Amino acid sequence: NGDLEQLDKIITALPDVINHNVETVPRLYPTVRPRADFERSLKILEFVKLKSKRIITKSGFMVGLGEERDEIIGIMKELRKVKVDVLTIGQYMQPSKNHHPVIRYIHPDEFRNYKEIGLKMGFRLIESAPLVRSSYHAERVKKIIKKTAMKDDIAG
Repeated sequence: NGDLEQLDKIITALPDVINHNVETVPRLYPTVRPRADFERSLKILEFVKLKSKRIITKSGFMVGLGEERDEIIGIMKELRKVKVDVLTIGQYMQPSKNHHPVIRYIHPDEFRNYKEIGLKMGFRLIESAPLVRSSYHAERVKKIIKKTAMKDDIAG
C-alpha cells in the first residue's frame, strides 16, 4: 500500500534486490490492477534508489492485455526515470475464465525489440520474451550484484 516506513525497514536490511512489478500500462490499471496505483509503484521503486544506490531495483510487466507500443515504451521510460536496473517483460497468460482475457499474443521479434530499446535506455538487464516471468533467470541478477559490489569497493 505504499507504506514507505515499512519499505525503509526492508531497505535497512540491505537486500541485494528489491522487486516491485508494475504489471501493465497505467491505462489498463482499472481493469487489470484495480486496487493498485502506477504512480505509487514508481514512488516505491524511486524511494529504494534514494535510500540506497547499492540495492538493485527490479520491475516487470506483462504484454498482450491490450496495451499499445507507445504505452510500453512509456512505462519503460518511467521506470528508467526512477533508476530501475532490471526489467522483465513477458506474455500475459489468462489464468482462468474469470481473469482478463489475452487480447493479443506478442511475436518474439517484438519482445527482442523492447529489449534493445530498453538496453539503450540504460537498463542493466532486461529479460523480454513470451515465457519470461518476474524471477526469470534470477541468477543473472547475481552477476550485476557482483559488478556493483566491485565498483562500490573500488570507489569506496
